[in-house]
Amino acid sequence: MRAHEQELKMESDILDALEALGYKGPLLEEEALSKAVENGLSSPDFSELCVWLSSEIKSVCDLEESITSTAGGEDVESFQLEISGFLKEMACPYSALVSGDIKDRLKKKEDCLKLLLFLSTELQALQILHSKQLKSSHLEKNNEIYQEVQTLCDSLGLSKPSSSDIPLLLSNVESKIKDILSKVKNTHVGKPLLTTPLNPDQTERLEKINDALCSEYECRRRMLMKRLDVTVQSFGWSDRAKVKTDDIARIYQPKRYALSPKTTITFAHLLAAREDLSKIIRTSSGSTREKTACAINKVLMGRVPDRGGRPTEIEPPPPEMPPWQKRQEGKENGSVIWPWVMSWIYYVWWCHYLGPELELCAVPG
Repeated sequence: MRAHEQELKMESDILDALEALGYKGPLLEEEALSKAVENGLSSPDFSELCVWLSSEIKSVCDLEESITSTAGGEDVESFQLEISGFLKEMACPYSALVSGDIKDRLKKKEDCLKLLLFLSTELQALQILHSKQLKSSHLEKNNEIYQEVQTLCDSLGLSKPSSSDIPLLLSNVESKIKDILSKVKNTHVGKPLLTTPLNPDQTERLEKINDALCSEYECRRRMLMKRLDVTVQSFGWSDRAKVKTDDIARIYQPKRYALSPKTTITFAHLLAAREDLSKIIRTSSGSTREKTACAINKVLMGRVPDRGGRPTEIEPPPPEMPPWQKRQEGKENGSVIWPWVMSWIYYVWWCHYLGPELELCAVPG
């Protein structure tokens, strides 16, 4: 009697959980649910409910295992293996569902109820955690926007905002900007570089492009900063600089730590860009050099010794000579090569023709 009451309590909890989860299947009625759990894996409705719960869990939780649907109770053993793997990954506390002979599992009504109760309650808990994470990220985003708007107010000289109502703050910023623009010429700010209104799809694509460019230029900035570190480090190799290592570090490190590999360019810079940004100015022009000139440009490097190594100045090696003839010094042209060639021709001719005749003459009688 007590076991029957416990089963009824579990069925009631499962029905409440399924209704709260938005389940629209045929097992929302008490009689249908009771009949399905009695039949167990042979019931298509029971199998489909397990598949639905597992798919909803995977949508809010990163899991490797999954439960797929069975066609009319076929391939029950494979379905049991999938359930077992899924429950083990979910750290199911019911030993009857994850241990023992796999063929003997889910044959009892109580075990089937435990399975549905575990999956439904786990799904409820995961959805609560997921909603909290979304709410937290939304609050963080709103906090970031509020900080940006507050920076705008500080730049425009507005009083410190007393509320966190972002639309109201933006309205104050807009009225202040209009008031400032009314006091200057129409050409003071310039025309925007981007005149076409953007739809949400274009905005999303541009943000992805900006993310890719930020990643690329972050890599480049890291490389340049590493080259800067190595260059400054090489200055300390000399004996004169070794005694000033602390002085160099005291001057260099504050400026070095002020450099960040992260770029500060955002999508807002594109919206705020003006037409004059498209004009390419040479880095050697007078107006540009006024901002880039520094004292180091006046330091001239002294004359360094010539280390050679130019291919045009390398002389070819002299030609090889026969071992019995001394090398002839002189110009490396035909006057040197020709005697060498003639000596070899004479040697071959002597060995081929005169050699046998001399041997015959040397034979007695």
